[in-house]
Amino acid sequence: VQLQASGGGLVQAGGSLRLSCAGSGGSLRSYHMGWFRQVPGQEREFVGAISRSGANYYDTASVKGRFTISRDNAKNTVYLQMNDLKPEDTAVYYCARSQNVNWRMSVWYNGWGQGTQVTVSS
Repeated sequence: VQLQASGGGLVQAGGSLRLSCAGSGGSLRSYHMGWFRQVPGQEREFVGAISRSGANYYDTASVKGRFTISRDNAKNTVYLQMNDLKPEDTAVYYCARSQNVNWRMSVWYNGWGQGTQVTVSS
């Protein structure tokens, strides 16, 4: 399954964006899905993940209470709703997939698609 993230853009601090991650060439139903972000010159950061069924969820402390991950298996799409954006959220955002039971750990993700740029101005 190939992944494509979209929905990025330029937004002012305090604003919101919703990113989408669409799967093609197969179903995302059998995958746990994660969101990551990366700033040039820095390591990739694990933002959060959602289990196959959508019943379980994990997010990192830096986005807790502001970002929400959801999925619509019927549309083969996973979403990252980002609210109260801050300049430090500026990064390229990627989605990836996992079939490992340890889906809350970033090391078990692969299938990186093309990312989408999010820029938050102060």
